[in-house]
Amino acid sequence: MLMASMPVAVIMQRRIVEHRWASSISWSVAGVVSCPPDLNGVQALQWSDDQESFLHPGLQLELHRDEDDGYFENWAAPQPRIFVMWQMKEERAVPVSVSVSYGEGTRMLDSGDCADGVAMPPDIHAWLTAYLQAHYQPKPRRGRGHG
Repeated sequence: MLMASMPVAVIMQRRIVEHRWASSISWSVAGVVSCPPDLNGVQALQWSDDQESFLHPGLQLELHRDEDDGYFENWAAPQPRIFVMWQMKEERAVPVSVSVSYGEGTRMLDSGDCADGVAMPPDIHAWLTAYLQAHYQPKPRRGRGHG
């Protein structure tokens, strides 16, 4: 069940990596930012001979009750992350989904698809904090059975 959502934009970065024998293109997620829901269209942010960045609005961070443990685990980590799955489309990297659940992030990274985890900005961390304070109930711990 969907409990909360926040519109976000993903910053995708393309770099030309020069090697001694050849050059190649490398794509990665540079960051995720909250954004107004009416922001549309990919926007170029930075352009140079060896690097460019694009803002991809139109994604939603969604919080579902069945991922609460994953949200808490990520929130409590020393460096909370936002996980982004992306695909190549017409020689451009395009983000397709975002999550703040450690479990979903692990599944993204293990899936074999392109995925990155980036630092969670303070405003998104505060939004997640408010959600967890209102909705998260840790599961009771079970004691170890000793023979």
